[in-house]
Parts: sequence; C-alpha cells; structure tokens
Amino acid sequence: MATSAGRAGRPNEDFVGAVPGAVVLLDGAGIPGAEALCSHGVAWYTRRLGGTLLGHLSRDDGQDLAAILATAIGEVAAEHADTCAIADPASPQATVALVRAHRGRLDHLLLADSFLILDQARSGPLVITDEREVVARRDCAAPLDGVAPGTPDYDRVRASCVTALRARRNKPGGYWIAKDDRRAAREAVTGSSSLTDLNGVALVSNGASRIVNPYGLTDWPGVLELLRASGPAGVITRVRQAEAQAPDAQVPDDATVAHCTHLRH
Repeated sequence: MATSAGRAGRPNEDFVGAVPGAVVLLDGAGIPGAEALCSHGVAWYTRRLGGTLLGHLSRDDGQDLAAILATAIGEVAAEHADTCAIADPASPQATVALVRAHRGRLDHLLLADSFLILDQARSGPLVITDEREVVARRDCAAPLDGVAPGTPDYDRVRASCVTALRARRNKPGGYWIAKDDRRAAREAVTGSSSLTDLNGVALVSNGASRIVNPYGLTDWPGVLELLRASGPAGVITRVRQAEAQAPDAQVPDDATVAHCTHLRH
C-alpha cells in the first residue's frame, strides 16, 4: 500500500488499510465549506469510516459487503450527528472501495469513483468503477459549454452547476457516496470472482488513477506491470511527476494504491 497527500500543509483525506483477507480504500471528498459543517473534518471521517469497516471485516463472517458498509456508515454518522450538520450536502463524505477473500472467492464493493483492477489469470485486467458521479458531473457541467472562463457569466453558471451536482448526491437518478445515510450502501457496485481466476487485485483512488486518465502515461495493463515492478509507490511517483512537469496539469489530489497478490483464503 502507498498513499500521498496532494498538497503540503493539508491533511491526506484518503485512507487505506487491511486486515487478513480484506482491504479498504477510501477517498475523502474535501468540499469547500465542509469545515464549517463538521468540526472533525474530512480526514477524520475517512479514517473513522475506514477503521470501522476494517473492524467489521476482521470478523471474517462472510456478511454481505453492502450490509457491512451500511452498518459502518450508520455507526460513524451517530458519532457526530449531535455536533455536526451531517445532513448538509457538503458535509464530510468519501468514496469506498473494498475487497474481501472469503471461501475461495474475492468479493468487491465500489461506491463512487475509485477503481478496482482485477488481474485475471486467463485474460487481461478487468477494471471496475462506479461511473455515476462522472456522468452526473458531466451532465451538470453541460451549461458551461461555450461560456468564456474568467467572466462573471462563467462564475454564475459554474455556481449553479455545483448546486445542481450536490442536489444529485445520494438521490435516485444521481450518484451515491458514503456520507450520513446508510441507505447509500445498497446502491454500491458489487461482485464476486473465484480466487483461482485471479493473479491479484489493485485498488486505486481517483487521484492515482490520473496515471491513465487524463495524463495517459500508461493503460490499465501498464498499471499492473508498473505495480509488479515498482509497487504502489511507483504509480504515485509517476502521477506526481506528471503534475510537476505539465503546465496544464490538474491540481494535485491525494493519491492512494493498494496491490494484493498471492490471493488465497
């Protein structure tokens, strides 16, 4: 596992951790204004939710992953519901990616835009993500087409786009993310694979996935090759190099990768 904060002086809002047979990766959403709504902050939320998930997964009882996530969301929400405005759309939230080996199978769950790469033994990598946030963001940003950046009109339209996107969060027809409502867990992307069909699996946060898109430094098979050669830190290093060298690179984001091999349980 490896993780890297996007910017110096700011907490890393990603989380990654493991217990025997299971791995959890969370990507916290640092939305402007969250500090005024929750005194704990986004990094606290991801660490609390991640630790709670690992605690449940360590029981190794084969419980449905969506049910585990629902329980964890509810437990963390209860910890700060009395002190923080957790129902506000901008309160702390996080994407969730987790895998668990149990009885010869690898179960997975994804909520929002992290990535899971299944290194299949008999074919190429199978990349799984939850695309609903990307689709919602693209739809909500459509009114910006043709509006000149840096103008008052652009700022006004962009603000309305942000409001529209937040209105779709954890709503039918929108997208789902771990926050205060345990019902979001029922909307997660889930699946299961035989361990004998896999050489390994990688969990990749949105910030680390930039190595493929938008930077185009490699493709997903190339990510697996880089992981075998240089480990998770090698992937993050390539992303940071692109951010430092490209004048039009995106603002650096927290980046986290977990790579699991020798799967058995």
